[in-house]
Order: sequence, then C-alpha cells, then structure tokens
Amino acid sequence: MSTLPPRAGRRCHNALNPLHSCVYFSPDLGKEFGELGIDDASRVYFAARGAALGAAGAGTVTATFYNFSHELVARHLPSVWSDISPQAALDARLRAADSTLRRVLGEETVASPEMAEAAGLALRAAEACTRHARPLYAAHADVAVPDEPHLAYWHAATLLREHRGDGHLAALLSAGLDPLEALVSHTATGKGMAPRWILATRGWRRTDWDAAVERLRGRGVLDAEGELTEAGTALRAELEEATDRMDAAPYEHLGADGVARLTELGRGFLFAAASAGAFPEDLVGKG
Repeated sequence: MSTLPPRAGRRCHNALNPLHSCVYFSPDLGKEFGELGIDDASRVYFAARGAALGAAGAGTVTATFYNFSHELVARHLPSVWSDISPQAALDARLRAADSTLRRVLGEETVASPEMAEAAGLALRAAEACTRHARPLYAAHADVAVPDEPHLAYWHAATLLREHRGDGHLAALLSAGLDPLEALVSHTATGKGMAPRWILATRGWRRTDWDAAVERLRGRGVLDAEGELTEAGTALRAELEEATDRMDAAPYEHLGADGVARLTELGRGFLFAAASAGAFPEDLVGKG
C-alpha cells in the first residue's frame, strides 16, 4: 500500500528530469566535447549519456536508449571511444552541467540553501533505487557523487531519471510497443517530442515514422487522423501507471513530505531554467 498521494512520484520525476535533460540541449555540452575533438551532435550525445556504461558498443546503447535507430548509433559507437575515453566523456558532461546550471539558474540559486536541500532530498530518494534489470541506472550509480550541491542535485536527478527510464522500457516491451511506436504514440498525447525533433535526432526516416503510424492504426491505437483512440489513450495511461509502480521505491523511501518538498524545489529550478531558455521552444508537440 502506497503512503504517497496518487502520481506523487511521477510529479516529482517531472520536476527533476528536465533539469537533467537540459544539458543535452546546452551549447556548453557541444563546447566541452568540441574541445576534445568531438563535434557531431549525435556523437556527443551517445558519448555523454553512454559513458557511464564504459566503452559500450552500438548494441548495448541501442538496447538501453531504446528509441534510437540502431543504424544511427552504429555510425558513432564504438568508434567514438577511439577519440575519447568514457571517463573523459563523463568529466566533459559534468563540466557542461556545471556551466549550464550556473547560466540558466544563476549563481545565487546555485549557491542557495534551497539547492543544498534539494540535493540532499534527491540523493536520499535515490538510496532506494535498485540496480537489477536497470542497466542505465546501475551504470550511473557507480559514478561518484559530485561535491558541489548543484552538481549533486543534477547527479541525483540523473539517477532518478535513468531508474524510471529503465522501468519504462520494461513497460513498453510489455505493451508491445517497438522504439518508434513508443515515440509516435507518446507524441500523439501532445506531451512527447515533436516529430521534427525525433526525425532530426533519433535516426529515423519519415517512411519509418509513417510505417509506425500505420501499425498503430492497425492495432486501434491511432485513428485515421493520427490521434489516439480511446484504446490508445488507455494504453498510454497504463504505461505510465506501470512505470509508476516500478519506480515507486525512491519516493516511498523519501516519504510524502520529502517528495512534496523536492517537487516544490524542483519545479522552482525548472521554471527558472525554462525562463532562461534552457529548452527549445518547439521541442514538444504533435506538429
């Protein structure tokens, strides 16, 4: 029996996860990797997010990232590890996180008691994350926690993000959604990444997208206009509920008051970051 209000863990995740993700949209990440000789955007992303796995090949990263075309991943892995070591990639990502958070939140917020409080709460929640069947979380759990509170907060957000993400992939598999069907159906909710961003960054072609739409229509998930049917809406709701169940432990461990406070703090940081232009304006949507 849960001790938390309904969807409290999901709301907390939604407050923390984007602040982790904003680093991947930051010019600071490209700058750090560019100074190490890595300047292709996909190559930077796979190295930055995949480095915790070690010098992983394309198969491992395709499996753990789930919604990228294997063809795209294989163009960059494992060859990127001839240019940069996994540890150097982790170090570059952390430097980018530092400069990005200082820029979008401001030095006062970075050094605030609230940031230190949020870091403590998020790290406490992450104590209850589990490694089994969660490869991306488990890999990041072996990375040392940074000393500075804003980086400790970012690191904890990373742990909580990847923990939930690993569980979400299990839910997608159980629902029978392949990588692109997962993206298409999420976009159809109006809360997912816009198609132009998916096609530009995930390695899929428009013909791949259209084929996934047709498969989902055949299953009754999408209607003739590409909108979610009643069954499709229920499917997406069931996916999130299944993910919530697999991701409950960190938030149950933190407790209702701690989750409420962490969500409050996280939303404040996220609003400040968004107001400072941390995310592309056209990132989310159906168009």
